[in-house]
Amino acid sequence: MSEHEGWRRGRGLPTEIPLFPLAGALLLPGGQLPLNIFEPRYLRMVDDALGGARIIGMIQPRDAAGADAPPLYAVGCAGRIAAFAETDDGRYLVTLAGRRRFRLVEELDVDTPYRQARVDWSAFPDDGRPDPSAEFVDRDRLIRAMRAYLDAEGLKTDWDVVHDAPTEALVASLAMGCPFAPNEKQALLEAKTMLARADCLIALMEMSNAGENGGEDSFLQ
Repeated sequence: MSEHEGWRRGRGLPTEIPLFPLAGALLLPGGQLPLNIFEPRYLRMVDDALGGARIIGMIQPRDAAGADAPPLYAVGCAGRIAAFAETDDGRYLVTLAGRRRFRLVEELDVDTPYRQARVDWSAFPDDGRPDPSAEFVDRDRLIRAMRAYLDAEGLKTDWDVVHDAPTEALVASLAMGCPFAPNEKQALLEAKTMLARADCLIALMEMSNAGENGGEDSFLQ
């Protein structure tokens, strides 16, 4: 059985994983999240992950201001290190491939400089499997909301790619790439189905008073 198949079936999943708390960063199953690692504790975390299962749990802090170890949201997503490079100045450029969401059970008392936790995978048994609700997503409304949102934010994208993209890929790219607030990102992460995530995404884009984060970069390649 392949590693990916094992993750899909929920077999051989680690019960204890390293955590990377990062506000505003969203990793979804099937998504790819690039990370620029420079803090010593997270450099150590990547070193340890590369020497083991290559798994890192992305999770958002509830309050990132001030505290060295802020309280965390209850749900995160585990990713496997799919690409790794080291820069001349000692940073790590890492790409995490999203595998499966988890629920935080308890943090562990560890000697490592980074946080670790015991996690439960059972709340999201369908991660990694085809989601039949995707066919009920209102793509026309999604694309209309996307166009208005990107125009207001000053963001650009390749519309031919957008129209050709499978619904699952389009929703994941938007959810991970749009500059939503951390609590909004969390709502997208915890959505039970693709349809629920798409509906949440449409609502966020339609309600957004965009314009503060202008730029020319495209997040859909």
